[in-house]
Amino acid sequence: MSDIDWVERWKSLVENRAGLAGGHSRSDYWDQRARSYARSTQVRADEFLAVLEPYLAPSKTLIDVGAGTGRHAAPLAARLEWVTAVEPSDGMRAHIPPLENMTVIASNWEDAEVAPADLVICAHVMYGVADPLPFIAKLNRSALEQVFVMLRESDIPHPAARVRARLMGDDAPRLPRFSDLFMLLVQMGITPDVTFLRYAVKTRYAGMDEAIADSRAMLGEAWDETAVRSVLEEVLRPDGDELVFDGGETVSGVAHWQPRES
Repeated sequence: MSDIDWVERWKSLVENRAGLAGGHSRSDYWDQRARSYARSTQVRADEFLAVLEPYLAPSKTLIDVGAGTGRHAAPLAARLEWVTAVEPSDGMRAHIPPLENMTVIASNWEDAEVAPADLVICAHVMYGVADPLPFIAKLNRSALEQVFVMLRESDIPHPAARVRARLMGDDAPRLPRFSDLFMLLVQMGITPDVTFLRYAVKTRYAGMDEAIADSRAMLGEAWDETAVRSVLEEVLRPDGDELVFDGGETVSGVAHWQPRES
């Protein structure tokens, strides 16, 4: 393990995945997925907030890096003095509720101009970050007390992953995982505390057309509508007026540490 350059390994994972579904780092990718993402996460229990709980106080500030639809930023604003939500996707930002003690910045993290905050969180964002060192260094510089980064260790719990496995089998490239992040942090000289979370994931769609569009965004160059429709018809189940994909149990890790500057 000590012979591996984890920075280069990370870059290789992101590069190899880019041709298949390189959208994780593009705002237009999330514009396409925003509606189904918001619908799926608004009813999902969020264990990540429990990890943050010991560090919260009414006098503290927080930056949410890649805030998405505000699933973390909005409830945290009720517990903190101020929240800054950084989100490049117009579609995702449209779902963030306007709050008096929240600033929403339309930017990716690398280009965002933000004042330091007590806490900095970054949940399920780094999968498409091609150059992780400056990204993490900016997290460090921007946090006065604690940084939190969450990534999945499991494969992505999405119906498009089933399609990818059907089309490519064991040759399908994977996203970076939490274990890759942990070793990368250690190589950077950061030895984080780690909390693992296990939770059920269900993806909800208004109908088949939305499910197909969501899968198209995920699959990129591997798109095959016949194969996608066939798999979706197998794995989606009706639930009232929605179609639901049961992704089973997902395992994610949260790395959290005190920034070295402090």
